[in-house]
Amino acid sequence: MSYAIIRTGGKQFRVEPGATLRVPSLDKEAGSQIEFDVLFFAGDEGVRIGAPVVDGVRAVGTVIEHGRGEKIIVFKKKRRKQYKRKKGHRQGYTTVRIDSIG
Repeated sequence: MSYAIIRTGGKQFRVEPGATLRVPSLDKEAGSQIEFDVLFFAGDEGVRIGAPVVDGVRAVGTVIEHGRGEKIIVFKKKRRKQYKRKKGHRQGYTTVRIDSIG
């Protein structure tokens, strides 16, 4: 079973062919193809580590959908100073299915 580690949105993800993952929002339309640089690749012939990326190896995926995550509440308070701030945040994401690595 081959797998790879890719980087997108400032984060690293371990992916395998056929895997579905949520990554930070990408500027691509649903149904379009996207390629990721591979930082680490492990396959039948062994392990290849990139410096910073592995030459000749790309992870190809399909954008499935865009969405927004669960709401988190950011609450700030300073006691005895009548200071309170409440703010909500929902992080955007893109769901990607990895089609092939190679």
